Amino acid sequence: MVGKRGITTGSNPKESTYLQKDVEDRGARPPQDRKYRFRDNRELDFDDQRRMEFKRKLLESVESSEYLQEYRKSDDELKKIKNKKLRKFYESQNDKLDDWLEVNAIVKALSDDILESFDPRDDNGDGIAEGGGALQDTQGCVEPFLPEEEQEKRRVARRNAKWAININVIANIILLIFKGVAALSSSSLSLIASLADSALDLLCTAIVFTTHKLVEWHIGKLRRKFPVGRRRLEPLGILVFSIIMIISFVQILQESVEKLTSKGPHKATQLPPIAIAALAATIGLKGIIGLGCMRIKTTQVQALAQDCKTDVIFNTLSLIFPAIGHAANIWWLDPAGAGLLSLFIIWDWGCTCFENVFRLTGLAVDDRVYAKLTFLAYRFSPLVKGYKSIQAYHAGDGVWVEVDILLDEKCPLEVAHDIAETLQYCCEGLPEVDRAFITCDYTTWGPTGHALENYQ
Repeated sequence: MVGKRGITTGSNPKESTYLQKDVEDRGARPPQDRKYRFRDNRELDFDDQRRMEFKRKLLESVESSEYLQEYRKSDDELKKIKNKKLRKFYESQNDKLDDWLEVNAIVKALSDDILESFDPRDDNGDGIAEGGGALQDTQGCVEPFLPEEEQEKRRVARRNAKWAININVIANIILLIFKGVAALSSSSLSLIASLADSALDLLCTAIVFTTHKLVEWHIGKLRRKFPVGRRRLEPLGILVFSIIMIISFVQILQESVEKLTSKGPHKATQLPPIAIAALAATIGLKGIIGLGCMRIKTTQVQALAQDCKTDVIFNTLSLIFPAIGHAANIWWLDPAGAGLLSLFIIWDWGCTCFENVFRLTGLAVDDRVYAKLTFLAYRFSPLVKGYKSIQAYHAGDGVWVEVDILLDEKCPLEVAHDIAETLQYCCEGLPEVDRAFITCDYTTWGPTGHALENYQ
């Protein structure tokens, strides 16, 4: 007897144990359930046959594209290509092959477990869903079903992001104290600007650290208040910091202009040894941290990497301008340098500010991510008649996806559900995607499915 999707799995400890056993040992069933002792010898019911056919078509679609890896160029082959444009083409092709390989691995890993989870069954009528899938046992999480190397990759990325944020907090506290002592021994405006930059760096890492912790906290009250997650707090924190950084350096720019336009007498400022040591330490430490952060592709850590790059440039010029000004006895070089540095910071963080504003307001994804999502949808081509539309846009750092698939107008509801929701979980298995919405249609004609006023 086929059960209904309404069967729950969390209320019965015995049931949960059986479902956990399914995750660890697929096909295993309770020993007292005699019906499953000869599972391989009995004929599959209609629903099982349909799902087996579903999986067969999906996996054939994945396996049919394995030959594409033959077109990959190795690192040694790329180095031998002298033409830069040709080498760039093959590097881009390798990136596409990486994306397609990732899509194939996710579809192959998720399709089996997802399908078995859609219709928990009570085959022997004892009130226990022996046929429940593994998705219920993981409380809806899909990461445990991904290939082990992909799980390890994501675990390492989260760990590295955490370490990068913590190291930045400690480094900025040390540098702020060091520069504070140095600023007390010099009247250099460039050094004061560098001190302000370090203070704002500490504020930046504090904002990033706080938003990172808020996103990580698993508190029931927060889940009810933010039903689709709190990941958009991260770009919002970067946006707030960008605005603070711009306002602060507008003030420093104003002071530079006032010093340049003030009446004399003027004297070139000399940096004391402790100030030189503070700036040199900042350049070295921030350079090392920045190189480490560049490899971690999360928006928070990338913002810290950008901050480290800015610090290296800023402190290098803060060291050069006063030194040259004192050596050549050019008094205006120090305030002019501080003004130029302020303009650079305002422009750099202004770009970051607008980038986060655009992402928070629904910026379309880049071509590579869109191609990756299109390829994922195409994996389901043996199961659908076509695709009416594929849209992908940012909702903060993460991506939201809308796919409108075409099915036969006489397609049963359970078939339409299984196709759409399997595609949805596969989309959300990608690291770039936060949420996916799959809708079904039976004709390419007709309205778009959304009120046109909302697109204005």
